Amino acid sequence: MKFKCNREMLSDAISKVSRAVALRSTMAALEGIYFRTEESSLYICGYNLELGISTKILANIYEEGSVVLSSKLFCEIVRKMPGDELVITCGENLITTIQSSDAEYSIIGISASDFPELPVIESERRISLSQGLLKSMIGQTLFAVSDNDTRPVCMGSLFEISEDKIRIVSVDGFRLAMRTEPITSTFSTSFIVPKKTLEEILRLLDDAEEKRAEICATRRHIEFVINGCVIISRLIEGEFLDYNNAIPANNHTEVRVSTRRMIEASERMGLLISDAIKSPVRCVFGNDAIVFNCRTAVGSATDKLRAEAPNEPIEIGFNNRYLVDAFRAVSSDEVRLVIGSPVNPVLVLPPEGDDFLFLLLPVRLQKND
Repeated sequence: MKFKCNREMLSDAISKVSRAVALRSTMAALEGIYFRTEESSLYICGYNLELGISTKILANIYEEGSVVLSSKLFCEIVRKMPGDELVITCGENLITTIQSSDAEYSIIGISASDFPELPVIESERRISLSQGLLKSMIGQTLFAVSDNDTRPVCMGSLFEISEDKIRIVSVDGFRLAMRTEPITSTFSTSFIVPKKTLEEILRLLDDAEEKRAEICATRRHIEFVINGCVIISRLIEGEFLDYNNAIPANNHTEVRVSTRRMIEASERMGLLISDAIKSPVRCVFGNDAIVFNCRTAVGSATDKLRAEAPNEPIEIGFNNRYLVDAFRAVSSDEVRLVIGSPVNPVLVLPPEGDDFLFLLLPVRLQKND
């Protein structure tokens, strides 16, 4: 195998696919990046058996072939090489030479036959979304995905696609995040995408509304096509929680408040709270204000925000980190908090409509909190 390509283009491509390379594996090939020449392009892939990322770049192909190279070492070599172009040669003994200007490296490759094949996604059930929209939807719901493996289905986000909308839902047992947008689809389906996959998707998506992303799911796998990259991931199997039953129907009291000021007040309360020093934040909603109170072993804090709140005060306790996470994910300058009793979950909604919905479980307050 022998080819020449632009160094920056190659560096950008391998930095993307390396996100899917296994950090440690009993299979050496999974710790490497797979290269294969294809006419006038170079195919590049990283795969850890759960997540695969592949892309292609333009290259001058002199000899066809394929090889797997150590991801960590090869990425560092390409990044530090001088010159704008690289010439890479791999012989039958798998010794791979990387040349640029006066610099040259020789490293030992791994046989391409040791690299597992990515799943083939064969389905006509594809949808196309604006990249900016998909990025916003994932970004607004990812914070509520669970890191606790006792409930595997909660370690990903539920995607629900119907003929007129797409919905992404995340639940971790203490909070819920849901985002819904109108689309046109010829089919209905649902699947659970792992958190790790969604984190990598976020890194690849652009904010531009005019750029498109394609999504295609089978029973076990999902494929995203974004900016020339193909991301294939195993889906989480199992039945997602019935999130509709978790959304209270008897919350009728609305409080309108500035998103930014809510974040700032919550962060001020958080100065007294840590993993070692935990305490709920008391929020009293009423008399056109929200009063925050927090008391821990290191001190106490009080804050007050102006808000459109009812005259009859309602006191609710919250996990402060959950408060901050939810309001940081809000995309509007103002939100509606829909509250019921001190033990009812609180809904966080946009000023109008219900494009996004966050649900926060209250913390039962003790007298000494």
